[in-house]
Formats: sequence, C-alpha cells, structure tokens
Amino acid sequence: MANRETLGLIKGARAGDVACQLALGRVYLFGQGVPQSLPTALHWLARAAQEDSQEACLLIGTHVPFELAQPAAKALIPYYAQAYDAGLVQAGLVLAQLVLGNAASTSCDTLRAKARLGLEAAVRAGLPDAQWLLSLQQGPSDTFMPAVRQAAAQGGDVDTHAWLEQAWNTGDHAAFLAQGLPLARELLQRQAAAGARTLALDAQQVLLLSRCAQALAPGGGAEGWQCCELAAHGGDRTAQLELGLGYARMDAHGQRLATRNGAANFKRAVRWLTQAGEQGLAEAWFVLSRIYTKPEFSQRNVVEAQSCLERAADLGHGPAQLECGMHAWRTRREGVNSDVRAAYWLLQAQAQGSHEAEAALARIAPRGDAGDWGQCGVLHAGAQRRQLGQNHPLLAARLELARCFHLSRAEALLLDVHAADQGHCLLIDISATHGRGKRRLVLIRTAQERQVLDQVMRLFERVDCGMDGPEGNYRQRLYRLKCYLAELESAQAHVPQDDLAQERQFLAA
Repeated sequence: MANRETLGLIKGARAGDVACQLALGRVYLFGQGVPQSLPTALHWLARAAQEDSQEACLLIGTHVPFELAQPAAKALIPYYAQAYDAGLVQAGLVLAQLVLGNAASTSCDTLRAKARLGLEAAVRAGLPDAQWLLSLQQGPSDTFMPAVRQAAAQGGDVDTHAWLEQAWNTGDHAAFLAQGLPLARELLQRQAAAGARTLALDAQQVLLLSRCAQALAPGGGAEGWQCCELAAHGGDRTAQLELGLGYARMDAHGQRLATRNGAANFKRAVRWLTQAGEQGLAEAWFVLSRIYTKPEFSQRNVVEAQSCLERAADLGHGPAQLECGMHAWRTRREGVNSDVRAAYWLLQAQAQGSHEAEAALARIAPRGDAGDWGQCGVLHAGAQRRQLGQNHPLLAARLELARCFHLSRAEALLLDVHAADQGHCLLIDISATHGRGKRRLVLIRTAQERQVLDQVMRLFERVDCGMDGPEGNYRQRLYRLKCYLAELESAQAHVPQDDLAQERQFLAA
C-alpha cells in the first residue's frame, strides 16, 4: 500500500502538478515504496513530459524500452527525440526503432533523418540490436530470411534472436514464425520431457514463446496454447493475459467469445489475469472486474469487482474510468465526495475520447451562467480594478473566482476556498452558511482557470474563510461589496452603460 507521501504525490499528479507527476513517475520507475511498474511510470512521466519537463524526457529515454513504447509510439517519439538531443544514445536507438523500424511510419523527413543519426550513434556505441536495424535499413526486405539462415547456420543464437526482433517489429509475422516456431517447438519438447517440472527459461526464450503464441492466434490450436502457457509460466504478462482470457472464454472487453467452446474455468482465469494485472496490464483488471460479477463464479464478489475496476482505471483504461465515474455518481449519497470522484473519472474518460463521459459531465457539472450581479463591471474597470486589489485583496480574489467560474453572488462571498479546490474541479457548497445554497461542482478545464485558482489559493493560504475570519459574516461581506460597487459607479463614468445598468440592478436588489 502506498505511504502518505506517495498518496500526496498521486493527488498532486492527478491535479496536474508537473513536479508531482515527475516524482510519481520516478517512484513507480524504481519501486520506491510501491511495486515497481514501468507502464505506470511511463504514464506519469509522459504526463510530465507533455508539460515540457526535460527530466521526464530523459527518464523515458533512459529507462523505457522499445517494447513498452511501441503501442504509444506516436505520442512518445518527441520525448525520445528530445532525450537523444540531450546526448542519450539509448534514446536514439529507441527513436530509430520507433521511426525506422515501422514500415507504416508517416514520420517527416527531418525526424527520419534524426532517427538515422541516432541509429548510427547506437551502432558506434555497440548497443544491442542497433547493427541489425541498420543492416535492415541498408538492404532490401527480401534479404531478411537468408541473413537469418546464415546466422542460424553459424550457431549464433543471439544473432537469430536479434533478427527475430526485427522481424516482429516490422510486422513480418510470417518470417518470424518461419524462423522462430522451430525454436519454440524445441522448447515445448523440452518441457514435455521435463514432465510436471516447469522448464527454466531466460527472458529471450519467454518472449519468443509469447510472440509465437500471438502470431499463431487465433487459429494456432494446441501448439499456440502451449506456447502461451509456457510463456505465462515464465512471467510474460501478455501471455498471462491471453491465458486468463482463454480460461475465462472472454475477450479483452469482458465479452463471452462464441469462438471458444467449452466451459469457462474462472479460478484459473483469475490466477493468470491477476498476475498480468500486477505487471501493469489494465485490460487484465478490467476483465477481472467482469468475472467477479458473474453469478456462475463461485467466488462472486461485487466489492472485489469494483476494486479491480478502479485498478484498471488507475492504469488508464478508458471504459473502466467511465464505469468508475458513473458508479461514483450513482452512489453519491452513500459516500463523502463521491460526486467529486465521479467528475475525476469522467474527465479521464473524456480525455480518451468518450462521448458518453462528456454527456455525463454536462449533466453532473453543468456550466453556470455568467450572472449579472456586478462582478463583470468591476473587472472591466482597469484602474479601479487595481485599486480594489490593493484595498480589498480578498474581495478582489473572490470576484475573480466569480468571473472565471460563473459563481453566484452568495457563492462568491461565502465559498470556503480551501475546501473548494479538489484538483480537477471546484466543490461549491455554501449550504451551511446560506439557506438557499446547493452543493454543485464546477470543472477546471483549462490551464488559465487552474492558474486563477492557484493565485487565489496562495492569497487565502493563511486566511480563515469562515464567519469568524477577517472577512466577517455574510452581511458584512455583502455590505462591503455593495459599498465598493456604489463607489465604483460614481468613479467610472467611462464604463459602458450596459455594465453600469447591471451594477444599478444589483444595488437595487
């Protein structure tokens, strides 16, 4: 379980704090107080890199391998390029693998040229796989298999595995199986000879078996299943996921697969999916959440299902984030701040393109009207606005919040600024001090809104926002606002008539 310091980093990272995102990425990268998880580390480091964190780019370029970066290559390529520009040769190799090793890449000529320079630097540094990728770039594609045969004939297992790596990365599964499947079959024969004892495999052999299983699917039959099972025992998370899905007779979306006959074995499925999930695969936790809600599962547990769903959401699984958000909203009366959690998860799902989450947010946290009670006129008056900030800084800050987040007059004057900031939204709740006040949420959607709120938070850092604080009770705050607006009305003859009319309307109310 994460300690208090890590929980603080998580809260800050979710709120968009770059320093917290960078620190949290480093925590998961090196396993400092939490289980080490490269995918989770990459998630937070990439979030920090999006905000121009040079250190995050360097950590990605140094520690995140090509296999983990490949699924999100388009988003990560700029960070590897930046790390390579900073002098990291390893980042240059991964950049070359992402840009040059992808036959379908549409990268610009400038980026491809930089990738070639990175590849040449990696070759000079003697990094593994660099020479093989360079030779593939220099020769025609039909030279691949002869070179593999030559390497195999020379007894060079390392060479063979390097060529297999390039075949896989370029999407040539037929060539991969032609050379890799005989090696995998040899391992299967050794496992059969070992009987009940599981064969000890190195990382290359495990990866070979896992990829053979993927290349053989879905028609791989018993041979593909055996490769998958042996790779899963060797610790490959992709194989563990596929093995768990196979036992559950389900796909990665949690739906029953009609193509897989026979009864499901949920206990075995849970075992393998749990292992895959603990290695950072969000899909595994999502499917586990489906299994734990099935009435035919003897260990059916709704609480455990929700826990698995939240773990999938934490790892960035869009449908899981949507479900977590909707569940938190439905149960908002059963727990404190459930509506705040609902808004957080729905915002995460919306960021991944969920239109359903966007529609739900429009219902949960609708954007209020700007209002016509005088705050706009105050903020349009240049010199008077600066004078207000000097003479009444707290009132000026509250009016700025009202303008930015469309607060009512009572909300602006009574809002507890400290309790309102939830990172991703403002919790507006003045019901304890205002009879007609209702609890509602206001989303923080832009960097400008976040900046305004941070400035106000710094101003109120040591201020008691309650009725016993320096601002006084509601009547005192309202009187101070009316007096200022009355003075402003007589002082700014150059203010547009529409704004003055709004202020007179407010004073007459």
